[in-house]
Amino acid sequence: MNKEMEFFILLLESYAAYKHTTADEVLKLWDTLELTDFIFEMIERYHIERIENAFEDIDRLIAEKQNKL
Repeated sequence: MNKEMEFFILLLESYAAYKHTTADEVLKLWDTLELTDFIFEMIERYHIERIENAFEDIDRLIAEKQNKL
């Protein structure tokens, strides 16, 4: 497994804990909103920031997608 995937998994699990849910539920949401690939592509940026910044960005992305539905 490459380092990007390792960090993606860490981000996914950490975000799930932050949201008091499971990684499966978070991944299902990201997939439904078509955000998974975008979030994975942002791994390099998220890796150099505080993880809370990544959480805030992901929350914003989710809100934007949900408002369009």
